[in-house]
This record gives sequence, C-alpha cells and structure tokens, in this order.
Amino acid sequence: MAKVKITETILRDGHQSIAATRMRLKDILPALEAMDDVGYNALECWGGATFDACMRFLDEDPWERLRVIRKHVKKTPLQMLLRGQNILGYRNYADDVVYEFINRAVDNGIDIIRVFDALNDTRNLEKSIQVGKDANVHVQGALVYTISPIHTPENFLEVAKQLVSMGVDSLCIKDMSGLLAPYDAYDLVKKLKENTGIPIELHTHYTCGFGSMTCLKAIEAGVDIIDTALSPFALATSQPATETMVMALENTLYDTGLDIHKLLLLGEYFKDVKKNMRADFDIMMATQINPSVRQYQIPGGMLTNLYNQLKDQGAEDRFDEVLAEMPRVRKELGYPPLVTPTSQITGSMAALNVLFGRYKMIPNEVKNIVRGKYGRVPGVISDEFRKMIIGDEQPITYRPADDLSPEIGKAKQELVAKKFIGITPEDIVSYAIFPEVALPFFEKHRR
Repeated sequence: MAKVKITETILRDGHQSIAATRMRLKDILPALEAMDDVGYNALECWGGATFDACMRFLDEDPWERLRVIRKHVKKTPLQMLLRGQNILGYRNYADDVVYEFINRAVDNGIDIIRVFDALNDTRNLEKSIQVGKDANVHVQGALVYTISPIHTPENFLEVAKQLVSMGVDSLCIKDMSGLLAPYDAYDLVKKLKENTGIPIELHTHYTCGFGSMTCLKAIEAGVDIIDTALSPFALATSQPATETMVMALENTLYDTGLDIHKLLLLGEYFKDVKKNMRADFDIMMATQINPSVRQYQIPGGMLTNLYNQLKDQGAEDRFDEVLAEMPRVRKELGYPPLVTPTSQITGSMAALNVLFGRYKMIPNEVKNIVRGKYGRVPGVISDEFRKMIIGDEQPITYRPADDLSPEIGKAKQELVAKKFIGITPEDIVSYAIFPEVALPFFEKHRR
C-alpha cells in the first residue's frame, strides 16, 4: 500500500460548507506559499459555488482569484469542481460554453478538473470529459454518492465503468452529504479498486459524524487519495480535519508523509481568518454534526444556505418541517442524488410545499427535472405525479444539451452592445453562465 495522498479543500469546499463561501482572496493570499510547501496531492481552490459567490458577495473576479492563486502556488496542482453540462450554474449550458469555460480555466491555472453530474447521468459528462482530455488536464470523474432503493454498489460500479470508458484519469466517490458509512465505504472502494484500475479518491463530509471513520475504512480498502480541510474549516458540514487525519496515519503503512508542524501553523492562521469572517459577514456558520442527515440527505453547504433563506423570509422556525418534507419530494422526483443543482431544486420545492401547501407553487426547475431536461433520474417518476407537474407533455429521452443552441457568440454580442471597457474572453464566459450576477459586477468594474 502506497502512502495516502491528501487533497486540501479549505480554499473551496471547506469554506463553502462552513461559511457559505465567504472566504476572500485577501484571506487566502498570505497562506498560499506555505500551503504550496506542504506536499499536498492538490489544492481544491475553485469551482463549486466559489465562482458565483466571488462576484455576488465578495466583489471579486473569480478568474483573477484563480490567476493570483496560480502565481503563488508553483508546485502543487490546482483542482476545481465542475458540474458537467451545468458548469458552475443551475441549468445545462450549450456545448460551446462548456468548451470555452474549460479551456479558459486551464489557461488560467487549473490542473485537475473533478467533474460530476447531479443525476449520475454520464451523457451530461461526455462533453466536459472530452474537452478536459483535449486540454491535457487531469480529468477526474465523480460518482455522486447517495442512499436510496436504487443506489446499490452495483449501480455505482456501473456508473464508474461508464466514466472509465469515457477516458477519465481517476475516480472520486463524491459523498456531498456525509452519508457514506464506514463499512459501506470499505465495500465500495474495494469494488471500485477491483474493477476499474485507476486511482480512487474519497470526498466525504462530516455532516453525519462519519467523516474520519469513513476515510479510515476507505484507506484500509485501498483508496488512493482523501479530501480533508484544515481544522478551522473542517468537521460539522465540511471534511475531516487535515491535521487529525495526518496524525492518525503517522507511522503506519498509510503515512501521508506530510509535516504536521506546517499544518498546525496553517491551522492557526485560518483560525484568525474564521474569526474575521464571522465579524464581517452576518451568516450562520455550521458548528456541529447532524446525524439525522441520513434521513433528509442535504449537502453541508446547502444546510446553512437553506436556513439563511428561511431566516430572510422570517420562517426559520419551520426549518425542521422543510427538512422532513425533502425525502417525500425526492422520492416523487425519482430519487435524484441531492447535490447542486438538484439539492437546491428539491430544497426549494420542499420549502414552498411547507410554506404554501404541497405543489401549490411549482418552480420551472422542478418541471424541468420531470421533463428530463436535467437528464435521466435514477428512479421512476409516477405517471400521476408527472401529469400533476407537466400535464400531457412528454419527457425527453436524449442528452438534454442536444437541444441547446450555441451561447457564447450571443453573450459576446450582448456585452459588446453594452460598451464595457476591456472585456476579456473570461468575462464573456462569466456573463454566459451568470448574466444576472456578472452584469452588476461589470457595471462597477468595466465602465
């Protein structure tokens, strides 16, 4: 057994899960060179919700953030999270946007792209895997882990085999809600190691309280890499703590070889960052585990966002009702794994059901899941439910992006017409994915 490698998530999923993605570039900058010196497998620093949050909440250009990180991190691969055909948004984008986004990300410094589809529909990953491979970066295919009558080890292995046949360089078990129990992790890793022949990474969360135990059993089963976060942004709804896992594996077959003293110093630095963020942003930070997550299966980052959204409506006292409604909605929608964007769609539907009555208000995104516009759901949507949501409309059975016309040219024309100064190819991509967030940002910074 080789040493276990560590991917550090504090620059992306750590603060996304604990602090609603509010870590600023000025918070990150002083630590980068020390982090580069640790010997991590990779630094996960971009993608997920960071792109949107940079422009929406932090008044930062996400591309500039990536370039600055790359400038200071010279030895360690930089990793991002990509939602396949959804890119970083909440719908499918046309193939030309996927092509342009990935190539811009690589040109600005990304080395590893972890790509997943919320429904584990590999048709939605075809384009991003192909573009990533053509751009000569490491493409990691992720299996979105969830629990349902449909999601068996055999089902996950089938998805893994499809990803391997599409040319991914490694596989990730993406357990976004911390649902993966230790012995289930052992069995799943064993099955994947025996049947795929490429490196396996485990990404889990602490939400349920399983995190470190699940990593340990996965390591015993032969997992190659685990994702961890430095302790100030670990545990609760985030990953196991980097320092703890490194110490747990010291002087064993699986010793990571990382210097614990360097990690402890970084931990001290990020304690201060967390303190400052708490003072500067009025947000709830996740602080504890929640074992009942096994029932409602919400990813860590979404728990804090859902609570903050209900709070904005003066309805935070109904949080538990919304959580109880989620499994019912999920079953009716065909058991989608709950990860962006399906977690937000299911969560919003559950909230509307609680606040206004079941299916009295139906968002278009819910209709689109039933229409097949997000891809194949793993389970079955009943005819009765489908009729209630979309009437006599027939759902599609092909790759949803096949219906989409190119979008980059139109985005470029719209930006040119607005006469902004110094618009870059990256800006065009930002606008194509998040027009409503990018426009106010450009109004401020490109006039």
